[in-house]
Amino acid sequence: MSTESSPVPAARPSQPARPPVSPAAPIILTGSGAILKSLENLGITDVFGLPGGAIMPFYDELMSSEGIRHILVRHEQGAGHAAEGYASSSGRVGVAIATSGPGATNLVTAIADAHMDSVPLLAITGQVFSTSMGTDAFQEVDIVGITMPITKHSFLVTKPEDIPATIAAAYHIATTGRPGPVLVDVTKDCQQASAPFIWPPKVDLPGYRPVTKAHGKQIQAAAQLLAEAKRPVLYVGGGVIRSGASEVLLALAESTGAPVVTTLMARGAFPDSHTQHLGMPGMHGTVPAVLALQEADLLIALGARFDDRVTGKPSEFAPDAKVVHVDIDPAEISKIRIADVPIVGDAKDVITDLTVAYENAARDHTPDIEAWWQRLNSLREQFPLGYDEPEDGLLSPQYVIERIGAITGPEGVYASGVGQHQMWAAQFIKYERPNAWLNSGGAGTMGYGLPAAMGAKVAQPDRTVWAIDGDGCFQMTNQELATCTINNIPIKVAIINNSSLGMVRQWQTLFYDGRHSFTDLNTGHNTVMIPDFVKMADAYGALGIRITKKEDVDAAIRLANATNDRPVVLDFIVSRDAMVWPMVPQGVGNSSVQYAREHAPEWEEE
Repeated sequence: MSTESSPVPAARPSQPARPPVSPAAPIILTGSGAILKSLENLGITDVFGLPGGAIMPFYDELMSSEGIRHILVRHEQGAGHAAEGYASSSGRVGVAIATSGPGATNLVTAIADAHMDSVPLLAITGQVFSTSMGTDAFQEVDIVGITMPITKHSFLVTKPEDIPATIAAAYHIATTGRPGPVLVDVTKDCQQASAPFIWPPKVDLPGYRPVTKAHGKQIQAAAQLLAEAKRPVLYVGGGVIRSGASEVLLALAESTGAPVVTTLMARGAFPDSHTQHLGMPGMHGTVPAVLALQEADLLIALGARFDDRVTGKPSEFAPDAKVVHVDIDPAEISKIRIADVPIVGDAKDVITDLTVAYENAARDHTPDIEAWWQRLNSLREQFPLGYDEPEDGLLSPQYVIERIGAITGPEGVYASGVGQHQMWAAQFIKYERPNAWLNSGGAGTMGYGLPAAMGAKVAQPDRTVWAIDGDGCFQMTNQELATCTINNIPIKVAIINNSSLGMVRQWQTLFYDGRHSFTDLNTGHNTVMIPDFVKMADAYGALGIRITKKEDVDAAIRLANATNDRPVVLDFIVSRDAMVWPMVPQGVGNSSVQYAREHAPEWEEE
């Protein structure tokens, strides 16, 4: 039989051949229309932004959208943090929009924050006319150049025909590999001009090939080390949450019986209630978690980057441990600590494969970690997480935060600012699921909490969402209360009001002989409160309540949870002398962890 293709038969005279069907002509859209159509094609349903001259053509187009909800913020930084909270609570991409110049630069803090914490963020900014670029035109800023070090990539678009492929590529980059922010800067003339809208059937970016599947030999080597270890620890970082690996992590932990520690960015990746969970490691971690890492003979680092707040002095961190380092970003492998077994891959895929490989390896060598657990359990008994009641008669901040978590429960979402209240929220709220805890880990951005809670409530409208803020953090972004009220976003805000910049004050007490230089805020411990947060809440259309007595704490929290027709602001007047314990001072080894100041007279800041 011939292998040649048969000729196409001629059309019958009674059925004349049809002319070839040409594909439908592409629609013609303005650049602004192309941005909107691209977002709709990607399934974006919510965006946060603030209009201005250079982005005005797009905002004119956005008015006609029926599928995308725009939340008008009061400051572009609020848009960025709201997009972060949206993404971190839901796993979807957060979108923030701003105009050129100061509008774009106001997004920079949130972009840097998303970069440090691997948050999938799409920032779209307007730019001056392409013919004016480079002339110091009104509100011209090179936002692409400014953000290049703090994004996965930054694009400048000057032609409307390039918009669909660019937006698609930006979304792809933000959501694949190690998630992160991507910026798309679009000139005003590009938004106004028209071109055929051609959606790319596939995004193919030369040189961008994130590795998700790890090498089998590396998995086997890690499994063998785990089977032979006497003092293993699963050191879990935020990458486990970003990859959606919590369920497979639970399977690995229960298969190995190894203790688990979850970093500040990984709280909720492993249930706090699980008997194998030792808590959070690091500068303000639990003593069992900190010393488990120090005394381990094997660290299985999963989506963790050996941050300085976890390791303390790197040369003294886990001195006897071999290291298996799993990360989707090859740049993180051996950056701080040389890995004995480096594994580049997606945490979910790697943990799944490692569990199977471990179970095979354990058949030949039954692990014996009973003595290790005896040591860890003794640390648990000796150093339980706790706090002392204040001597000044004011509320204990730890108690307040603990009650918020207990009354709201694990299905709530908790976004925090940065400082003492952040550490207490990480310590005293029990997290049982991923994406319930939102905070600024790497950048440590004050003002993150309220707008992040706002974004989380937009993404998860059926959940109770709390912003746990300090009186310092709250004053940086509290204008977004107006956004919440007007857009029916009923978040709950707990101000842990110690009338000071609490974490700085703590360090001044410990390391600067109590010289509290410029840390008093006068917000809650004086006759005149500047500002009065209850009055401020009322001015913004929110319910404001001040709580000064312990017996009123629970009732206030329950009222806040039951109030869903407007935001709620609870002003808790707490002791300014409360400190975050345990603590490892900066620049010393983790073996110096102390449960209270009186045990550490030798401390000196390096």
